[in-house]
Amino acid sequence: MKTYHWATLGCGVIANQLAQAMQKDGRTLYSVANRTYENAVNFARKYGISKVYQNIQELFEDDNVDIIYISTPHNTHIQYIKEALKHGKHVLCEKSITLNLQELEEAKKLADQHHVILAEAMTIYHMPLYKKLHEIIQSNALGELRMIQMNFGSYKEYDMKNRFFNPSLAGGALLDIGVYALSFIRSFMSSVPDNVISQVKFAPSGVDEQAGILLMNQVGEMATVSLTLHAKQPKRGMVAFDKGYIEIYDYPRAEKAMITYTENQCQEIIQCGNSDDALRYEVYDMEQTVSGISEEMHLDYTFDVMAIMTKIRKTWGFAYPEENQQS
Repeated sequence: MKTYHWATLGCGVIANQLAQAMQKDGRTLYSVANRTYENAVNFARKYGISKVYQNIQELFEDDNVDIIYISTPHNTHIQYIKEALKHGKHVLCEKSITLNLQELEEAKKLADQHHVILAEAMTIYHMPLYKKLHEIIQSNALGELRMIQMNFGSYKEYDMKNRFFNPSLAGGALLDIGVYALSFIRSFMSSVPDNVISQVKFAPSGVDEQAGILLMNQVGEMATVSLTLHAKQPKRGMVAFDKGYIEIYDYPRAEKAMITYTENQCQEIIQCGNSDDALRYEVYDMEQTVSGISEEMHLDYTFDVMAIMTKIRKTWGFAYPEENQQS
């Protein structure tokens, strides 16, 4: 398989994890761009990256770049995605990939026009544990899916300038942590949930601080989601079937699950992969997809989740500043 030149747009936590993932495989990022040039220079020095751009536009115009990983704030994604796609670059973008469904549809149209891959960096779709669990489910060892319960809660201090609470940085629980819970649900459900109701509590800044969501699809598979940015909850997912249930903790990058069988209460531990290698699995699956070997990026699930989040926020009457400008 071809060796691809990866560039990172952004120098934050995820970009550091990407660079470290490359190093584990004996590779180095080809280049780096950032809004602040000095930060890009320091990042490049830290990881031995040879190319740093004076400005972000130079990244898109570099013919040697194959794949761009975008890890900037949510509200900047669409402008960078569009520019990258127009220049024929494959794009792997941090979640949430866009602010809303309209932006995602616009990006997908561009990707199709320029014959490149567009994907969201959703760890759940790439962790080996989930691939193993889906094999078990497909064997019918657990029977029919009935109910999914999801929790995700972080305690963030009330700082309305922090990205978690700042509407100008597309803050809020749904786009930041809810996207994980909904992606988990979509990956286990046999079809997209089309009956969705929710409740929300807004932070003083106006973004969604806390939410409860109920979902059901046409075959009666149901799910509940509990999200908060101001109270700690375990990152727990529970998937209940006729013949047993699966419990997964720290589910965004899970490496272990426990299956409890209903009939005899026998428990089975499934351990697969390594949470520290989450970015390595994403990179591998992205390159498999770009090379045409297999389709591993699940953009169809990304669309389903984005449609749900867009619909939910519409019922809340909550829009980001950029969306008000779009309308």
